[in-house]
Amino acid sequence: MIRSMTGYGEAERESPMGRLRLEVKTVNHRFFNASIKTPARLEKFERDIVATLKQSLPRGHVRAVLTLEPFSREEESSARVDIERAKEVREALEVLRAELELPGAVDLAMLARFGELFRSPETDHTEAIEPDWIRELSARAARKTREMRESEGERLRSDIEGSLASIKGALDRVEERAPMRLVSERDRLREAVKELTDDTRIDEDRLAREIAYLTEKWDINEEIVRFRSHVELFLEALAADGSEPVGKRLGFLVQEMHREANTIGSKANDLTISHVSVALKEEVERIREQVENVE
Repeated sequence: MIRSMTGYGEAERESPMGRLRLEVKTVNHRFFNASIKTPARLEKFERDIVATLKQSLPRGHVRAVLTLEPFSREEESSARVDIERAKEVREALEVLRAELELPGAVDLAMLARFGELFRSPETDHTEAIEPDWIRELSARAARKTREMRESEGERLRSDIEGSLASIKGALDRVEERAPMRLVSERDRLREAVKELTDDTRIDEDRLAREIAYLTEKWDINEEIVRFRSHVELFLEALAADGSEPVGKRLGFLVQEMHREANTIGSKANDLTISHVSVALKEEVERIREQVENVE
């Protein structure tokens, strides 16, 4: 089983202050990268959210938004001023102005720039929110996101397996054609010697040595064997139990398959094999695009 890195999940629960809701969105990324947004005074739970999400979503860019919706809309619309905090900010600014000998005075316009001085009622009682609530909420949202990633992963797996089947067929055609090109080359050389020398007698030993040289130079058996090995390893990874991410391993195998396809093309010296090598690279490229989104 493979999982996509594209997913979405959400979860919510009631609290004495209102309804807590966590929304999670994920896209592809080489590593685990989290972006968390929380209401004022709930920033302290960001670490718990990240730790919980990472357990179920070990790879990808994860964006989580935590919201707190009060039961009363009237309360939600009213704002309060943190007077004690405002006094502290004013004193700090006065000290800064005096120490640096800055012109101007600390006024209302300056204090209004400090958003933390203004709080809505739900932030007044955030201490009553238990960390376990946030962890449980994060776990449920992560589970739903993971389920979506698994469903998307199944579609990716089906598409990749189709490309791998095409690659197997192409390798069979290459293997079948490879010996025939040597026979064709031998006959071509024989005819070329006859035309150049006007002699019907051919030095078969010399011709055999030339064909042996070409056989070694054009040999693609090792490339075919390695290519097939990469395909089998790829299929094994696709069929794994999904207990750990395989995206990076698949990415490495794609690089190796592309290398073998290039070598087969460079050693082709045959129109049919050249066409097949192009088809191989096209299928490998399709797989590469899909693997970029595999966890």
